[in-house]
Amino acid sequence: MKKNLALLTTISLVSLAYAAEQLHWPAPYRPFKGEYTIYSGELGDQQAPTKDDRKLSFIIEGQPAKDIFNAMPPDDKETCSGEKGARSRSKQNVWCTFNPGDGYTCYFGFDLTTGKSIAGGTC
Repeated sequence: MKKNLALLTTISLVSLAYAAEQLHWPAPYRPFKGEYTIYSGELGDQQAPTKDDRKLSFIIEGQPAKDIFNAMPPDDKETCSGEKGARSRSKQNVWCTFNPGDGYTCYFGFDLTTGKSIAGGTC
């Protein structure tokens, strides 16, 4: 009985220590909602995925997109939007936009046949 109590106490303390560590993790994972599509062909002319051509595109909006946008300055010199106050930031295949009417949106993608990063959105 004492062994079981000691084991239970040890497991409880380890669990509490792990939970406390997660609360103080300097870069915790955060949940988000987004959209994705699996396709073949090119962005803007997407087709059904095939055995040899499968790509994945993600769209993230709202606060997570704002966090990504703010993490990748500076602003691009040009934007795709004609809306006053529109901003755009991009680093290789990650592209984020801010439009006063729509808020923040980020796009990125992967070629599922190679695993390589690809653009997830187009202008």
